[in-house]
Amino acid sequence: MIGQLLSKGAVPVGVVGIILLLIVPIPVGLLDLLIVTNIAFALLILLTAMFVKKPLDFSVFPSLLLVATLFRLGLNVASTRLVLSEAHAGQVIQAFGQITISGSLVIGFVIFLILAVIQFVVVTKGAERVAEVGARFTLDAMPGKQMAIDADLNAGLITDEQARARRAEVAAEADFYGAMDGASKFVKGDAIAGIVILVINFVGGIIIGMTMHGMAIDKALETYSLLTIGDGLVTQIPALLMAVSTGMIVTRENAEAELGRAAGRQLLQSRTALLITAMAAIAMGLIPGMPFLAFLAIGAALLFAASRVKANTDRAAADVADAEARERAEAAATEGPDDLMDTMRVHALEISLAPDIVDLAAGGAGDLLSRVKSLRRKVALELGTLMPPVRTRDNVGLPAETYAILVAGIEVGRGVVPRGHVLAIGAGLQHLPGTAVVDPVFGLDGKWVPTEMSHAADMAGATVIDRVSVIITHLSDIVHAHAHRLLSLEDVRQLTDHLKQTQPSVVEELTPALLPLALVQRVLASLLAERVPINDLGRIYESLALRAKSTTEVPALVEAARAALGPAISARFAQDGRLRVVMFDTLLEQQMLEGLRHVEGRAQIVLNADQTMQLMEGVRRVIADIDPVGGEPVLVCAPSLRQGVRALLAGQVAGMPILSYDEAAAGGFATDVVGVVRPVQAALPSS
Repeated sequence: MIGQLLSKGAVPVGVVGIILLLIVPIPVGLLDLLIVTNIAFALLILLTAMFVKKPLDFSVFPSLLLVATLFRLGLNVASTRLVLSEAHAGQVIQAFGQITISGSLVIGFVIFLILAVIQFVVVTKGAERVAEVGARFTLDAMPGKQMAIDADLNAGLITDEQARARRAEVAAEADFYGAMDGASKFVKGDAIAGIVILVINFVGGIIIGMTMHGMAIDKALETYSLLTIGDGLVTQIPALLMAVSTGMIVTRENAEAELGRAAGRQLLQSRTALLITAMAAIAMGLIPGMPFLAFLAIGAALLFAASRVKANTDRAAADVADAEARERAEAAATEGPDDLMDTMRVHALEISLAPDIVDLAAGGAGDLLSRVKSLRRKVALELGTLMPPVRTRDNVGLPAETYAILVAGIEVGRGVVPRGHVLAIGAGLQHLPGTAVVDPVFGLDGKWVPTEMSHAADMAGATVIDRVSVIITHLSDIVHAHAHRLLSLEDVRQLTDHLKQTQPSVVEELTPALLPLALVQRVLASLLAERVPINDLGRIYESLALRAKSTTEVPALVEAARAALGPAISARFAQDGRLRVVMFDTLLEQQMLEGLRHVEGRAQIVLNADQTMQLMEGVRRVIADIDPVGGEPVLVCAPSLRQGVRALLAGQVAGMPILSYDEAAAGGFATDVVGVVRPVQAALPSS
């Protein structure tokens, strides 16, 4: 309890004490204690900045920087008061001054000026510039990071809680770098104030010593020079430590280890670099006049480090080779008829990988297989269907760094994921090295950039996606597009058995009394083909049970299920309480009603060739003129025409949902008409 009270009250009491330093004189002994505290505090902040793994782990740094700056200014005022009034400012300042001067006033001043130049011109200016650039790049990259989070969420790679946590981290990072940009100005101002106070102490001290204390000019010069240099050092050294801490914090990236371990691991990763440096050091030692033993010692140390790097690399390669040999031996020993049968079987969903990228499915928390598990859960929540297990295998027939996605043994998607690269999507990538591509899912321009350039791409405002996320996003898009093909009879049986546990009467009413399970599967697949989720399976079965008493034709059953799901269907395409719709011209819709025919339970719209071409051209033009901003538009028509329109315009509406008037109105949303389809004379091809 006492510790909590002290921790809560330490900062406010400390700030009040700093304000008192500016006003109330303090004794010499207390000044010594505060100066030592200031130096220790600055050193603690520097070491903490070195050991944090990412800047946000030390998010209180900007506030501490302000408090430390105010503390040093208070000490400057207190020490200046004692220097000018008593010609003495404690043992710490006296000791720093004597050590620096070392019997020569000129040498002492030169050393102090060098420290001041290093602190102000080099460290402080550099930290200020880095903080300013970091803040600007972080703010510019926020939209891209938010898009990356949304892409991972849509691909099922992260949960809603993880997405919220990552969005909060992005906002906190922007706030942190914005605060650091402002806090760096305090460091610069503190350096300028220290130099001004130095001049005041020196000039004012000599004048006061001669006029008020009756000192001779040489005595006054010696006394106040020592005090001025000592006072400047005890404030400039902590200021230098704080400036270095500022630069270290703003130049750190998120890492898996603190600065010392990360630097050691990365500096010792290249054996060739170590060997060349060692040879260069030994060669420089052979130059006449050079201390050969010193260069030889450094070169020997670098050669030893290079030998250790080679030994570690060889050992790691041997371990990998042994593990692969054991896996091949176990596979050859255990391969039996069942394994061969499994190899022959056509899987519902499969990912083929080129041999050089099989490591993506090698295991681990972030590999391809674990991401697929997350995607299965996301698909179940969004579509209400069970995504089949995904078989992952290598395929020597694929080009290098290529993957292929197969549905029922047929390739439906392919892409390239270069090793050592990440996909950056967005503008401003012209200055980055890499291969320009078009994203296979969203059709956006992107570039495969080297992994080490991912931070630069992020700072440029691009959305950076790793190789596994690219494959998972592509797989998610294919699963949604082919959900009706992936829904098997066994899946429907499992869904029905699960529903029977909570709504047994609904299941018993429908199947097998009215509809066989195979017919139910066809209805559910038809709904998925039109991007209608089947999550509300109980309501779907209720509507099918009612409709099946009069007909068992699949089109009629599908329309009955859609009528029951009307509010949910329209809600999927509404945005901010409004639904963007495209309608048919009244005369055109009447013309289609006149051409409506029912063949084997399916609605068909029969028009002559000219009317069909004019209708399709009108649809194409309306779709091309729609503003993509504001939500996905839907095409609406009379309920009796909906199935016929879908069949007639297959492939012409680019996946645009087709709803009946009843479905569009079921959700109670306000509608915005963004286009009206009218017959348009199609341009004839030139001969």
